[in-house]
Amino acid sequence: MVANPQIRVGNLQETELPEASRIMHLAFGTFLRMPNPLQFMDDRDFLGPRWHAPHVQIIAARDGGRLIGTNAITRWGSFGFFGPLTVLPDYWNRGVAQRLLESTMKVFAGWGVRQTGLFTFPNSALHIGLYQKFGYWPGYLTAVMTRTPEGGPEPRGDPSPVLLSALDKPAREQAIAACRRISGAIARGLDLSDEIRAVLKQRTGDIVMTYARATPEAFAVCLNGPGSEGGEKICYVKFGAARGGAGAGDRFDRLLGACDAFARSRNAKIEAGVNMARVDVYQRMAARGYKVMILGVAMQQPHAEGFNRADCFVMDDWR
Repeated sequence: MVANPQIRVGNLQETELPEASRIMHLAFGTFLRMPNPLQFMDDRDFLGPRWHAPHVQIIAARDGGRLIGTNAITRWGSFGFFGPLTVLPDYWNRGVAQRLLESTMKVFAGWGVRQTGLFTFPNSALHIGLYQKFGYWPGYLTAVMTRTPEGGPEPRGDPSPVLLSALDKPAREQAIAACRRISGAIARGLDLSDEIRAVLKQRTGDIVMTYARATPEAFAVCLNGPGSEGGEKICYVKFGAARGGAGAGDRFDRLLGACDAFARSRNAKIEAGVNMARVDVYQRMAARGYKVMILGVAMQQPHAEGFNRADCFVMDDWR
């Protein structure tokens, strides 16, 4: 269906953030048939921190002067993803999402990224069909998993996390460069530097790192606290990766232990996503006590595995 010609798409304004957040909660809560849709995601803010981040562009659909939908478009170096894409329920099935996606594709083209992706509901033919119109193809399921770290002292063998916020500026820049080398070895041009800097600047969490003989071997972007994507109750691992090659599994295990320690220090539950093409990663997380909370499907364009591969020791979430 063609959208109302009065509907226009442009950038979201800062003054519109409260209404954009309300629409996001209402739309997802309604789709999931929650008794009170506005309670979806509780105190978590998926739009505010992204709006203030230089590597994210949030576009908005408006009917006249009324905000009716948004989409957040994120760039991690050579890789981009979009979401959450949300439309006010009153405007469902009126072509609004398609208009937002048309503008999203123009943003990706302007960025010149190598591959783009999204996370959506695997049981929704409507959503999958819409994204296929724009060249996206479903791959493996992505499991969003949760774990509540045990209280008390850190288990034997778990390292104390090194937090980027605790480093001085020169050491911090060296650590960010090390994170870029780790991610770039996983997929050419994959770069979380802007994500890392935004988290530190906004104080919406921290970057957890592990070292071996003074050499960084893994890192995780952990979001937690008021006004963050994790909120006050969740340590949300938006991205985490261990250096590949021989011993990668052990390095990933140590990263999981460091994330546990960070979450315990915040009295928070951990939430992390893993694409199930990464069989070893999924099994290691399950063995540590992570439980599947929801399943989504990763869709990518062009249709290629990217870093959803068995040899990639990565946790990520494209919501």
